[in-house]
Amino acid sequence: MKRKIGRYSKYLRPITITFDLIVLVFLAITLLPSAFQHFHFYLYLGLSWIVISLITKFYQVYRFTKLIQIAQKVIAQFFIFSIILLTFNGLFSYSSNYKILAIYLGATSSVIIFVKYLIFYLLKVFRKYYKGNLRKIVVVGDDELTQQFVAFVTTNPDYGYALKHHFSLEQYSTRKITTYCCENKIDEIYLSLEDTSTEQIADFINYVDNNLKLLKFLPSHRDRLSANIKVDYYGVIPVMPARITPLDDPLNQFIKRVFDLTFSFFVIVLIMSWLTPLLAILIKLESKGPVFFKQKRHGLDYEEFDCYKFRSMFVNENADIEEAIKNDPRITRVGAFMRRTSLDEMPQFFNVLIGNMSVVGPRPHMLNFTEKYAVKVNKFKARHFIKPGITGMAQTHGYRGEIEKDSDIINRIKYDLFYMESWSLLLDLKIIYLTIKNAIKGEKKAY
Repeated sequence: MKRKIGRYSKYLRPITITFDLIVLVFLAITLLPSAFQHFHFYLYLGLSWIVISLITKFYQVYRFTKLIQIAQKVIAQFFIFSIILLTFNGLFSYSSNYKILAIYLGATSSVIIFVKYLIFYLLKVFRKYYKGNLRKIVVVGDDELTQQFVAFVTTNPDYGYALKHHFSLEQYSTRKITTYCCENKIDEIYLSLEDTSTEQIADFINYVDNNLKLLKFLPSHRDRLSANIKVDYYGVIPVMPARITPLDDPLNQFIKRVFDLTFSFFVIVLIMSWLTPLLAILIKLESKGPVFFKQKRHGLDYEEFDCYKFRSMFVNENADIEEAIKNDPRITRVGAFMRRTSLDEMPQFFNVLIGNMSVVGPRPHMLNFTEKYAVKVNKFKARHFIKPGITGMAQTHGYRGEIEKDSDIINRIKYDLFYMESWSLLLDLKIIYLTIKNAIKGEKKAY
């Protein structure tokens, strides 16, 4: 099951960013004097552009974004970028011909802005006439704002919202509505908060958390009076997301990714470069089989990926279906040492470089383990809204290793959700410190 969000596609944004960077560098090579033709200048252009785009939210363009909002992002992006470029030129005195710089800025802005609006309009045409890039939605509620929202999505097909059903809570129970959503693979639920009980809201939140769906609220009159809520506007209709986490912010995503890349790079170069051949020899001397162990796990958006570890067991048929237990006869002597010190997890730093894991996050589980507890434990799937980690908050608070009783997995999920909703770089650093401390000290359930 995949959780999709209301963007055009997971590939479109990186493709657009790459195109814009190519335009910036190509036109710099073509239009600017030879004094600018250095790798460090191109790097400066690229990094500056990306950092500015995170500040201006230049690439946060959604199907409900208005043209005036895109224009505001464009003006802010190129205004700051112009200052950055002129500052660089002023510091290094590369050129006194500001006309050349103005031509470069004019050319880059013309190409990038044209392509940005072109993509925006082509997607509208694609949704309206070819019925592509659609989001299947249901609307729940029967107040005036809900009626306006229904009218909006049905009369604006270019937004790409395929309304499958309009429910009234007076006629349908939350269970019937959520059952319909499951059977019809609904992507998003729009729930009116007018005359909706706290219990009903909780039912819908539990449903979307356990099924990786999106829930958005159509606010009541009293909600619209609050200035402390995030509101998007579909036309003139206010819509509030059900959950906002720190890692929803692209700037925080960028900070976490840069940290992951930097940290994993130094671990691979400074530690794994000499540790890997040493452990490989010890693993091979004790038992036959590969040095590395590869296992399918569920990651971000519940997508499967290959998780890498140093092999710590004798080769056996049950490695992918049975977790290790205390005094497990499958574990080798070298494997026991690696598990005790968490060295068997080190190859996952390659997973971090690839991008399907983070240094810190909810620990990924075996596929059968995930399927078992996704049904049994409330909000289990909600942990898949962010990337899994090599280490996590639950693991540093006594909930690593074998699940001996239901309370173990329940508490693990509580820590994972707390981490997701409270993320900060300092919290990541604290968890890494506690992980290293626990590895040195040794843990009871490290087997």
